[in-house]
Parts: sequence; C-alpha cells; structure tokens
Amino acid sequence: MKTTRTQLSRFAAAAAALACAPVFAQSSVTLYGAVDDAVTYVNNQKGSSNVYLRQGNLYASKFGLQGKEDLGGGTTAIFDLQNGFDLNTGAFASSGLMFNREAYLGLQNVRFGTLTAGRQYTPYYTFVGPLTGSAWLTGATGAHPGDIDGLDTTVRINNALVYTSPNWGGLQASAMYAFGGIAGSTGKGQTYSGALRYVSGPVSLALGYLRMDNAQQTGGFDPASTGSFGVSALNTGYVSARAIQHLAAAGNYTLGNLVLGLSYSNVEYKSGAQSLFGSTAVFNTYAALASYRFTPAFDIGAGIALTSASKANGISDAARYQQYSLKEAYHLSKRTTLYALQAYQHASGQTLGSKGAGNIVDAAPAVGDSQNGTPSSTRSQFVGMLGMAMLF
Repeated sequence: MKTTRTQLSRFAAAAAALACAPVFAQSSVTLYGAVDDAVTYVNNQKGSSNVYLRQGNLYASKFGLQGKEDLGGGTTAIFDLQNGFDLNTGAFASSGLMFNREAYLGLQNVRFGTLTAGRQYTPYYTFVGPLTGSAWLTGATGAHPGDIDGLDTTVRINNALVYTSPNWGGLQASAMYAFGGIAGSTGKGQTYSGALRYVSGPVSLALGYLRMDNAQQTGGFDPASTGSFGVSALNTGYVSARAIQHLAAAGNYTLGNLVLGLSYSNVEYKSGAQSLFGSTAVFNTYAALASYRFTPAFDIGAGIALTSASKANGISDAARYQQYSLKEAYHLSKRTTLYALQAYQHASGQTLGSKGAGNIVDAAPAVGDSQNGTPSSTRSQFVGMLGMAMLF
C-alpha cells in the first residue's frame, strides 16, 4: 500500500507529540499501621484497683498513609498522614483530630537532606527518644515517670517546619520551628527544637533541645499554642507555665545481642504573668536500661528511672519518683508479637496540685505514660499487662 505524504506528516506530528510529552515519575502510596491490645491490671487508680483492656501498649494503635514521588536528580516528594485510634471503642485517639499523630509533606534529597511542613514530632524526640526506655521498653510502662520529659510520643507540634540533614559519616542534625501564628505577637505559642545524633558501630549517641511557648490567651497551656504535652500528677501544678524547656542526652551501646543504655533529661516549667506558680520548676531524670535478645523470637528488657523535682514554690521536701520496668516479648512473626509488661513506681516528697501555688500535695506516682490520667492515691503504683500487637 502506498504511503501518502499526508500520512507521513501525521505520523511525524504524532511522534513529535509523544517525544514532548512529560515523563511521569514513579510514585507510591502505602497504607500502614499497628493494632495493639492487652489485659491490664493496675493496683491503684485514684484509690481502687482495676482490671481492664488497654490498647496501644507495645505500639500505639494507629493507621497511616505514606506517599512518595521520585522527582529525579535525587529528590523525592513525601507525605505522611497518621491517625491514632482506640482499638476497644473505635474512637479517634484525640477528639476532633483526624490525623492527630502526624500530618506533613515535604521534599527529601540525598545530598541536601529533608524539609517537611505540618503537624510533626520534634527533633528532640525523634533523635533522643529511640535511645531511651520509651522505645526499648515501650512508652506505656517504660517511659520516664509521667513521660515528664516528653521522650515518648506525647509531644506533637502544629504548624512546624523541620529540616533534617543527610548523614555525614554517622553524624546527623535536625532543627524545627513552629509558627505561633498570632497576629501582632509572632512569638506567642511558638515552638523550636534542635537535635544531634551520632552512630558509629556499636555506639549511638543523641542530644536534643525543645522549647514550647504558651500562647497565654486563656488559662492553662493555651490550645492556640503550637505545642502540646502530656499532663500527669507530676506536672499538673505547672501547666500554666509561660514556657516549657526540655534538654536530654542519651546513649546506647550494643554488644552482640545485648543493648545497654543511659539517659539524662532536664525539664523546666518557666513561670509568667499568668502562671499559677511563681518560681521555675525543674525536673531531672536519670535512667538506665538493658535489652537482651535470647533468640530471634524472644527478647526481654529492663529499666530504671529516677526523677527528682526542685525545691520551689514553697516546697521544701521536693517530689521524687523511682520507677522499675520490665518487658518480655515473643515474636510469632516479623509483624505479630505476644508481650508482657510490668512496672512499679514509688513517689515521695511533695509537689503542687492543679490549683498551683499554695496547693501543696503529696507526690503521687503515674507509671510511664500509661496512667497519666489515673494516678495512684497512695505512694506506689504497679501495672501489669498481657497483650498482643500486630503491624501492617
């Protein structure tokens, strides 16, 4: 069949159009999450013992969507939307928040690092937290008393920009700034954080700083503030602080199947004109942990955390907290785990109650991050759990 000049012209035009068409980069979206539940016994919750189902112990129960698109030249567009939920009721973990845990997007480059924007965890937590009891022993019973130093997942920041550097021979840095967004008072409610970590062979080290400013347009820690944190019997008298400052350092050493860890944290609740207390309150925590993997399927962990408060606001016998934590885990597969957790905490001394200055009360224990809203009415609290967790 004879090919006409018109047909050749049309073919050439089509080929040119295809050559000029954009080449779409490879992209993917992943659904991920965890479900976790345990039969839990607590010897004292506000005066009574309790046996109940508690979710989110070994891992927080959650689901999320992660997406990435290769833009070429070593650059990738990324996003992460993550929601926590109560496995036993089906409710959102935080009322009114669809993606309470994380919600951000950004760019990642192999040479220049990662920049993300949205609701995020702090560099303080992401660098230091994995080296502490919150990670090795679980936050539920292994976080430091009441998670006073925010090294579990209780601290999340709105309106945040986070930059994380590439890895320079084992050294990595990260910095955050969260915009207060209050017209005429840019700094009100702002948050900033920075952290460093170094990994070389069996040694992992991290240092982190975090400061959350109170928007102070209402009482307490104003919801308009970019930062939020866990409230327990340890800090209920200081939530009206003008600013909260965290400093923490941690290190792990791995020797075969054995991991040893040490950490220190300093937390300051700074008073202001609208605070219900007059002097800065300081909490120092010293902690140690050990984890040993007997077989690929079975591992155990143990930790101790000692927290002491400063003498301030009329308190001469400052609060002290001693916590001992254990974890046993049997992995049925890479995704499914049976676990047992035990923790005991003893409190002594005095602190401020929720009314602030003048409301001096006996210090009450709150084990890890599992009993922040249900402290013991006595000086001691024990928590035991038997549970199952599954990742997907």
